[in-house]
Amino acid sequence: MNIGVIGLGYWGPNIVRNFIMNENIDKVICCDTNENQINKIKKIFHGIQTTTDYMSIMKDPEIDAVAIVTPVDTHYKLTKIALEHNKHILVEKPFTSTTAQSEELLKIAKEKKRIVMVDHTFLYTSSVKKIKSLVASGEIGSIYYFDSVRINLGLFQRDVNVVWDLAPHDFSIMSYILDKKPVSLRAMGADHVGSGLEDIAYVHIDFGDNLIAHFHLNWLSPVKIRKILIAGSKKMIVYDDMENSEKIKVYSKGIDVKDKEDEYKKLINYRIGDVFSPVLDNMEALKELIDDFISSIKNNTKPISSGEEGLKVVKILEATQQSIKTGETIYL
Repeated sequence: MNIGVIGLGYWGPNIVRNFIMNENIDKVICCDTNENQINKIKKIFHGIQTTTDYMSIMKDPEIDAVAIVTPVDTHYKLTKIALEHNKHILVEKPFTSTTAQSEELLKIAKEKKRIVMVDHTFLYTSSVKKIKSLVASGEIGSIYYFDSVRINLGLFQRDVNVVWDLAPHDFSIMSYILDKKPVSLRAMGADHVGSGLEDIAYVHIDFGDNLIAHFHLNWLSPVKIRKILIAGSKKMIVYDDMENSEKIKVYSKGIDVKDKEDEYKKLINYRIGDVFSPVLDNMEALKELIDDFISSIKNNTKPISSGEEGLKVVKILEATQQSIKTGETIYL
């Protein structure tokens, strides 16, 4: 296959590197309107083809797929043009700026029979894959809650608030692991620098059946924390992405409730057991994502991080923004 990569900022060179290293890729053409970024990529990857005109990539019949690694407000336009030129798409998260845009692009992709994939890289980490298998196997039991903290000092964005910047990671992980449709959402946030963009936010999602998810997102924290807690009826999981080793710990802890039929005779017993940290492989998540993208194109299969998964995340992001602005519960 031949690939075009549009956008050579922070994440673009990582995409380029993984495409170049993939044995299924014959040629990679890089594009950016910034000549400095073009010069940087030429120094990193000697002899690579470059252009400042993205339409030259779109119109090239030899290009099979396009990776769009640009700001979110450009995703809709560039993805639509690429689909109209019959390209398969890998687009940086979040998928688009609105639900309507995502739905339109997926409709075009279906008509053109093209693969659309969103770069939710965390879904391909060994940590998240292990958590998915633990939950899916029933080892954790019925899930009670999904609690996420993603906080740090900065980096303040100029075009999106803290939710659109940080939450796509955890919303995609939640959607992948729980595999359930949320019922409603309520959020609150605050802007402390007067930019009109929230720099701290709390999001509460209700799935019904006593399953809830909570997210703490913050650009004004003195410490950097990347942690997810998942509690089940049998065991509990702590996922700390800041740990160099033992990123996942599974606790054989919980409660047992007896005599439920009588409110006054309920007994709560606490279970305290072992803690273990499963062995994780060291495969690069982005390599796994690129492999899935190429395999989906070759075999006409849906990737794990499909456009539909991207749409789910955008719906939650949009509902979160609406709830922050109105103070109301948004039904999904």
